[in-house]
Amino acid sequence: MYNMDIQRVKLIAVDMDGTLLNSRKELPPDFYTVFDKLRKRNILFAIASGRQYYNLVSEVAPVKEDIIFIAENGSYVAHDHKEILVQPLNLQKAHELISIARTIKDVDIILCGKKQAYIESDAPGFLEHVNMYYNRRVRVEDLLKVEDDEVLKIALCDFGGSEQNSYTHFKHMENEIQVTVSGTLWLDIADKSANKGIALKAIQQMYNIGYDETMVFGDYMNDLEMMKKGYFSYAMANAHPEVKAAANFITGSNDDNGVMKVVAEMV
Repeated sequence: MYNMDIQRVKLIAVDMDGTLLNSRKELPPDFYTVFDKLRKRNILFAIASGRQYYNLVSEVAPVKEDIIFIAENGSYVAHDHKEILVQPLNLQKAHELISIARTIKDVDIILCGKKQAYIESDAPGFLEHVNMYYNRRVRVEDLLKVEDDEVLKIALCDFGGSEQNSYTHFKHMENEIQVTVSGTLWLDIADKSANKGIALKAIQQMYNIGYDETMVFGDYMNDLEMMKKGYFSYAMANAHPEVKAAANFITGSNDDNGVMKVVAEMV
């Protein structure tokens, strides 16, 4: 592995859950202090997550104008309230996928639209997870009748374990759609051209930032494509083994402030 100067970094992309946030879903205590130093050095900071855009904005509200948001695992990218990239899922395909998901045991479905998220179930356990990641959501009688919104992805909350349960029902479709195990309980299904790596590449091209000027942090399977877009790719100590294998470096866990420990060294 060749040496690179970390001081050349112009763009940092960070996953949220399991990466930037600790296990209590809290930002690092020094986040805003370090972020201010990054801003003064004109280093771009992107949050890349499977979460909804509106949820991400609320998590970092004091600095929301200065952060690039890669939401819904790359299906929606925005900066300073301006859309950079939207990769919607074909509505007919979305209906087909919902119909399949309805047949899977222990699965609840979220239709993730650009305007808001749509759910059918009001089961307390499911709503607890929905409320954590989707600030704008509405319950509808039938997801198949939602037609006045762009579909960014379909998220399955799988209490049977996404990797062992729902993923097996969609794995054979990976040549035509993006199927991502994005958490222990989460499976995300999106357009084939939508993932964090493609989204990050669009940002790099927009700001003329290279591979060796990019730093990324992640912990789960939805971060794999993003790991390939920056030389300074860090897997968390708590990361999935495949993410650790894809990363060039390993940092501390999300409960050990692994992200900020690396970033603080730059500023």
